[in-house]
Formats: sequence, C-alpha cells, structure tokens
Amino acid sequence: MKNDDIELIRGSGNVFADFGRPNAGLEQARAIIAAKIINILDDRGLTTREAEKQTGVSHSEFSRIRNAQLRRFTLDRMITILGKLDQDVEVNVTFRPRQRIAERPQFL
Repeated sequence: MKNDDIELIRGSGNVFADFGRPNAGLEQARAIIAAKIINILDDRGLTTREAEKQTGVSHSEFSRIRNAQLRRFTLDRMITILGKLDQDVEVNVTFRPRQRIAERPQFL
C-alpha cells in the first residue's frame, strides 16, 4: 500500500457527530464525564464496591460507567456522581446551527 492510497479526513472533534449520531453533543458530553469518573476511580484505586461505600452511588452505576453503558444516565446524574467524588464541575455551552448531513465528512 502506498501513501497515495490513503485519504486523511480530519474529524470534527466529536466522533459521534462524525458518524452521524442524532444526539452527538449529548453522547460526547456523557463520554467526557464518564472518562473523568473512570480516571478518578483509577487514580484512587477504587473498585466499584469501594466507590459505592464512599459515595452512596450504586456499584452497578459505576460498573455501567466503566463499561460505557451511558444511555441511562442524564448529564445531571453524572455531574452529581462527580460531586460525590469531591469534584467541582464547570460547564460551558456553545450553540451553533447544525451542519446538514451532506456537509459532514463521510467515513468508511
């Protein structure tokens, strides 16, 4: 394979949007918050059971977050979990018109 055979397409910064997911912004926000929760648990060496004891959040919720099963979580629930892990959260929101599907990069 020659380098000429490879087409490089720069993503938007949101993989969910790049693949045309309908709620891409929400999915991206959930993924970012979940990654922070996982990093905190890993940095502290906490199992899901230990995290439950410290926060009162069900170990099954931590397990779902670790396994990226995020559909059942609202953003405010995930932010509440971060608060129980002694984290302050600052949210910045940006609004802009959606791109039409034809304008989005197409991935294979």
